Amino acid sequence: MIETGDMEFESRAVAPEYTEADNETEFTLRPQTLQEYIGQDKVKENLAIYIEAAKRRGEPLDHVLLYGPPGLGKTTLAGIIAHEMGANLRITTGPAIEKPGDLAALLTNLSANDVLFIDEIHRLSRAIEEILYPALEDNALDIVIGKGPSARSIRVDLEKFTLVGATTRAGQLTSPLRDRFGIVQRLELYTHEQLSDIIRRSSNILGIPCTADGALEIAKRSRGTPRIANRLLKRVRDFAEVMGNGEITADIASIALNRLEIDSLGLDSLDKRMLTMLIKGYNGGPAGLETLASAIGEEAVTLEDVCEPFLMQLGFLARTPRGRVATNLAYAHLGFTKNDDEDDGQLTL
Repeated sequence: MIETGDMEFESRAVAPEYTEADNETEFTLRPQTLQEYIGQDKVKENLAIYIEAAKRRGEPLDHVLLYGPPGLGKTTLAGIIAHEMGANLRITTGPAIEKPGDLAALLTNLSANDVLFIDEIHRLSRAIEEILYPALEDNALDIVIGKGPSARSIRVDLEKFTLVGATTRAGQLTSPLRDRFGIVQRLELYTHEQLSDIIRRSSNILGIPCTADGALEIAKRSRGTPRIANRLLKRVRDFAEVMGNGEITADIASIALNRLEIDSLGLDSLDKRMLTMLIKGYNGGPAGLETLASAIGEEAVTLEDVCEPFLMQLGFLARTPRGRVATNLAYAHLGFTKNDDEDDGQLTL
């Protein structure tokens, strides 16, 4: 299950979020160096320079903020930064740091030049952020002891460290926190060729025979996300072993992914149900999110967080002040013919 706020929904094969099912191979497949890391060329080039400069000065790397859609390698890059700097990596998440004491314990246990990775850093509470500010700027921790008139503040010096923050929602970071990161990098979605290289690398590590065409077929349906590509690779492997000779070819990959209801662009059954309801039930829109969710029997938060980002990226869906609208590209992909005489949702007098 994937948790979003107070709502939960079942994981899909094309969901970019990390799930327990990924645990088997997630860490095995992660590259350890910048040379092994595929894609994100601009980010790699910049990080290589920053890391080399910091090592020559004998200083820890400046604090790093990585942002972008889930599943693109933010946690992997944090591990690479620690490896390249020859430092230890400590990993936690924003929601896991509930009390100021939790953060204080993390920071005081860091050794010199350690890398502290905080995933979903936008979910840190404001009270925790206030404690983090002096730690990032002055390598010090201000602790208040006691309450009322007898309360006093003491300052604890910390070892110099590097904070690597990762977020899928950079806009939700407060300005004071965002301004304290010296290095800010955005991770972009991967091309089919880059994903194909990642799949070939993963198949070699896992001992799965895979042709170049087979890898490319999986890559085309992976939504530009390495995590999804590796997940689909494992599922296609099952079909290859049962229906073929164990080797993943383009034909086997196509059969397997069609069985999983993932089409040539990476749309799955939920994406198609949403678009089909919008087109057939509401003449292409505009239709409200809650209305669409009720019509197809899903939670509104599922459609908003899981389906909409990818559909909007493909240009299949548009958000308007009056609701969601299916575009001409969505009509063409699903095989519907748009009638120009259809009511476009405008009131007619």
